[in-house]
Amino acid sequence: MAVVDVTAPGEHLIELDAVSRSFVTPAGRINAVDGVSLAFAAGEAMCLVGESGCGKTTTGRLLAGLLRPTGGRLLFEGKDVWAKRGSDLAAFRRAVQLVHQDPYASLNPVRTVYDTLSAPLFHHGKAHGRIDATAQMNELLRRVGLTPPEDFLPKYPHQLSGGQRQRVSIARALTVDPRVIVADEAVSMVDVSIRITLLDRCLRCAPSSE
Repeated sequence: MAVVDVTAPGEHLIELDAVSRSFVTPAGRINAVDGVSLAFAAGEAMCLVGESGCGKTTTGRLLAGLLRPTGGRLLFEGKDVWAKRGSDLAAFRRAVQLVHQDPYASLNPVRTVYDTLSAPLFHHGKAHGRIDATAQMNELLRRVGLTPPEDFLPKYPHQLSGGQRQRVSIARALTVDPRVIVADEAVSMVDVSIRITLLDRCLRCAPSSE
């Protein structure tokens, strides 16, 4: 699922243009994605549905710019992402964030929740000092339903349940105020009773252009 916000009405913020991706394996070349075209405008949310192994995760990684296509183009604000350099590429990396499917693998086991969430805040100049960072992290944890937030900041991943880890992963994606969120089964480990609430919070969290 990709959640998109902040662009002029009718324009495509991010787009896959006839994108393909193949992998070389001992059994030969495998086409994981073949000629996929998707386009997202302001405020849109799209869900990709399909059986296991059909290429959903690969499509998401292509959309987030983590995989380079072997054919076609990834466009952001009408420009080819893989032709970007320097500050333009850095701006794309901040604007598009991925929530990984497996929070057991995507969170560093030797870093606390504070370490995980504060790193992007400090790296991208979003926080000025520990007090400011803590206030922002508390708000992020409240958004994803981890309350009281001060109980979670000092914890390590092994001290959290699968659903709590997944919420930390979502909070991490929100630290840099992304314009696009690519979520790979982001609520698969969360209790059914709170999935709708969590998705609603994520859909409402993106910055507004108004």
